[in-house]
Amino acid sequence: MAQQLHILQSRWAMERRRADAAEWPLQTQLAMIRDAGFDGAGVRFIDPDFAREVTDFLRSHGIAEREIETVWTAIALHTTPGIPQHMHPVIALVTAGVEMDVLGIAFSEFTEAEREAVVRAHPRPGRFKEEIIQAFYDGFHRKPETTFGTVNADVLADKDPSFRPENFCRVIRASAWPG
Repeated sequence: MAQQLHILQSRWAMERRRADAAEWPLQTQLAMIRDAGFDGAGVRFIDPDFAREVTDFLRSHGIAEREIETVWTAIALHTTPGIPQHMHPVIALVTAGVEMDVLGIAFSEFTEAEREAVVRAHPRPGRFKEEIIQAFYDGFHRKPETTFGTVNADVLADKDPSFRPENFCRVIRASAWPG
């Protein structure tokens, strides 16, 4: 499989995710995906350098700074549990899509027919789980310092037995502050 795996930006990212338990109409869901500029987000979105490339691309196409900021926030928070679903719909969309597509969060909330319809539109390779873990690793193993405090450290620890993640408590204790 190519190094760039596509994380599905699918309808299930928006289904049953509103605080009032209502579902957005299909046209609204499709408009949100279109307006966010998603036709699938590669794993490089976890890379700040790539995020800057995306920012430059969006600016060069006349996208407003406010919308670019929303994209940046979505990129920054897509692995932060409990926060994105209370923010702008695009931010919630990205997180919910990653949660369902990669982690299977809310899997049982969708019928088999709904899941099959999405997979028909966006096929998943037979070894998706291992391939996406490898793609994540390939995306940031050269920048292990960027994994501090993120789930990305788990990927490095899984794929590289010599990787030793920085410990948050050790950083606090080693700070220059007395006490």
